[in-house]
Amino acid sequence: MKWIHLTNIDQLTEIDQQSFNRPQFIFKHSTRCSISSMILTRLERSKVPEEVDCYILDLIRHRDISNKIAQEYDVYHESPQVLLIKNGECVYDESHYGITMDAIIEQV
Repeated sequence: MKWIHLTNIDQLTEIDQQSFNRPQFIFKHSTRCSISSMILTRLERSKVPEEVDCYILDLIRHRDISNKIAQEYDVYHESPQVLLIKNGECVYDESHYGITMDAIIEQV
């Protein structure tokens, strides 16, 4: 899995724009949470569709970006959490043990 690190709030504009061309996947990861680490490992062992850009957000370092994501896409903040953005909208979000690559692929 090739992660793009989400470290700048301006990247959200880029994600939004690119979502009209290809799905954008965001994984909100807490480096202090064992569940989040387990989900990260699970995701990294999965096959990701080539047409999806995959972003990872370190919630501890970039809580401001996480808050902006919650506001922009009208989702409740959770950790760990995945969002799939298509055509400028969040079409799928899931958290904790509900996160599976199979479910994400179904939405692509």
